[in-house]
Amino acid sequence: MKINQLIQEKRRELSMTQEQVASYLGVSATAVHKWEKGTTYPDITLLPALARLLKTDLNTLLSFQEDLTDIEIENFVNELDSMVREQGYETAFQAAVGKIQEYPTCDRLLFSAAIYLEGALFLYGVPEEERYKERLEAFYLRMSRSGTPEIRDRALEMLISYNRNRGDFAQAEELIRKLPSSAIEQQEQLAVLYTRQGNYEEAKKLWERRILDGVTRIQTALMNLMEIAVKEERREDAAFYADRYERISGDFAVTDWIAYSARLQLAVEWQDEEQCLAVLSEMLPAMNRKWKPEESPLYRDIANRDTDRFSDRLLDTIRNDLKNREELAFIRGNAKFRRLMEENGKPGV
Repeated sequence: MKINQLIQEKRRELSMTQEQVASYLGVSATAVHKWEKGTTYPDITLLPALARLLKTDLNTLLSFQEDLTDIEIENFVNELDSMVREQGYETAFQAAVGKIQEYPTCDRLLFSAAIYLEGALFLYGVPEEERYKERLEAFYLRMSRSGTPEIRDRALEMLISYNRNRGDFAQAEELIRKLPSSAIEQQEQLAVLYTRQGNYEEAKKLWERRILDGVTRIQTALMNLMEIAVKEERREDAAFYADRYERISGDFAVTDWIAYSARLQLAVEWQDEEQCLAVLSEMLPAMNRKWKPEESPLYRDIANRDTDRFSDRLLDTIRNDLKNREELAFIRGNAKFRRLMEENGKPGV
């Protein structure tokens, strides 16, 4: 049977449309139509993904590469997210482990699955999280030897965080010294080069990414300075840092609710009921407004890549914190607080 006939037959056996095949592989429906007509053929790099989709082991479609494609990895992470919500974290975790064992050399799969599972631990309040973190840390250790710089460096950052949080500061410092110091300069040089070449689209993406990364770093620095000021009982300085955090967040058009997080943390630290309510009256409605980075010239070219997949569920996470965190017990009896929670119970779409 010719490859075009095989594609058509297997697709129909699975009750899939040409559009569904196209969406899975990241190509147009017209391309799939031409494959089945025999007028063109799939690119060789698509054959492994196509074979897995059609559930066939025909040699014509397999054995060209061991790695999953980027779109296959994205689809799998989306499947993990559905599993967490519908079947629980343990089911999703075991599915990820199984897929990683199936493709042991695919660093991008390992990276994407581990980062998702790490985030889901926080978002869904998974019990007994330490036993999962132990396995995730082993994944990061494995990725820290990856030949892909972005994966290796991100894995090192996660390992640094793990060691710092458990108080192993010597190991954290050792790992920090393994991080490259030239990544920022490299991206800047590439952006300048792309501009000189007239490749403005790629140059814009790099500069926009630099802006978003830069804002995140400034936010992190201000939050840490605020926490130090609180520990040193410098109330005026702490308020100054919280104010600057809010201004920076607004000026650089990041997710609306983020701007209020420093002020809320400060109000909670000081057990200031009136200030907590004032912040929440702005923050909770903002959580219902979905971030649309494409509307800002600052992030227009990276919007599709950088919208957080967890943003639609962050409201639920914060609501759970407001209901359960011990530090927030002082505000739960307030009628205005209860009304705010009721009025802002569902995330926006």
